[in-house]
Amino acid sequence: MTDVVMPQMGESIVEGTLTKWLKKPGDHVDRDEPLFEISTDKVDTEIPSPAAGTLSEVLVEEGKTVGINTVVARIAEGDGAGPQAVAPPPQQPAAPTPEPAAQETIQPTPAPQQVEDTTPAEPTGPLSPLVRKMARENNIDLGRVKGTGAGGRITKQDLEGRLAQQRAAQPAPAAAPPAKQAEPAAPAAPPAPAVQAPAVSIPTGPRTRIEPMSAMRAKIAEHMALSQRTSAHVTTIHRVDMTKVARMREGHKADFQARYGVSLTYLPFVTRAAVMALRDFPLVNASVDGNNIVYHNDINIGIAVALENGLIVPVIRGADEKNVLGLQRSIVDLATRARSRQLKPEEVQGGTFSITNFGSFGSLVGTPIINQPQVAILGVGTVDKTPVVIDDAIGIRSICHLSLTFDHRLIDGALADQFMTRVKQALEGWSEEVL
Repeated sequence: MTDVVMPQMGESIVEGTLTKWLKKPGDHVDRDEPLFEISTDKVDTEIPSPAAGTLSEVLVEEGKTVGINTVVARIAEGDGAGPQAVAPPPQQPAAPTPEPAAQETIQPTPAPQQVEDTTPAEPTGPLSPLVRKMARENNIDLGRVKGTGAGGRITKQDLEGRLAQQRAAQPAPAAAPPAKQAEPAAPAAPPAPAVQAPAVSIPTGPRTRIEPMSAMRAKIAEHMALSQRTSAHVTTIHRVDMTKVARMREGHKADFQARYGVSLTYLPFVTRAAVMALRDFPLVNASVDGNNIVYHNDINIGIAVALENGLIVPVIRGADEKNVLGLQRSIVDLATRARSRQLKPEEVQGGTFSITNFGSFGSLVGTPIINQPQVAILGVGTVDKTPVVIDDAIGIRSICHLSLTFDHRLIDGALADQFMTRVKQALEGWSEEVL
């Protein structure tokens, strides 16, 4: 018997929603055959079967959100057992009715005194890294916090409310006896209540439509807000002359398409330049863990891919080992499989730096949000032919604006601009061969 578990689709992902079963109990499945679909904030994809056999038991129904590594089904080798539906929760057996006691032989025994159970309860639902960190730093017993998130999950707001309760319950310290001529002490100010977002009244009417967010959209919203609360976001923007790159791309575009069946875009050039800069400035490739800096020896570049109903960031592992050709082929492969729901769980994990190409939609510049737990993300604007001043003369150049959003907790503005200058130098003085 093989357990099928909810996979982890990214470092910050602690749960996933099982949106659809592609097989039903009793069906035969082959190893790596699509078994079910899941939705998280980073991926909406099919999950392959970990073994060949018969789907003997389904433990999680469609539409339910469960934590990573939760067993969602079981596969039996061979033909296996007959189909089984999702098992209902076991009913508690009724307590047996005691026989009447014989009064002449048995004296009544006083009922034992009830003792309150003070054992901390386990928290319901998976915990995010931010919640664990807040609980650790403030010495909060998570077993005594009631979660208000999905499925009873403990949120940051739950911990803030718990902290406010603890502060309010703390007795005021005993004051020293006042001197004879001293004025009476002023009463202590009450603790400040936890800050909560004001309620927003949204007008509705006959021309208004209301529909719930998809599971993927809701989790994207949650994690984007989490990133804004976690990192001190700052964006620096640099104008880059892409003329040399544009000429090289134009000269190789037809041959590239004929040889490899894919178009040659600007993105692999920018990715290659970013990799060069990350080698020189490893802090931009790092992460923050409390008061520690985690340096990553690998350079794994996440490439944002727009989907019909969201966004996903598959990862090019070992990007520093690839040239423009290798990067372009990896980008096309990951994007194609992302849109056809063929990505593997490990292909959206382990990113150390991200790039988002909003220029492909015509945007000149943007200020992207950092993909946690990374500390920087590079935004690529569209490449346009622009009149510029060159040695007191007007010339037409291919201009692109690159924006680096960085975590100011770890990266200062000077370092961010030095990194961007290195990227700019690589692109403006491009000399590497493409084929």
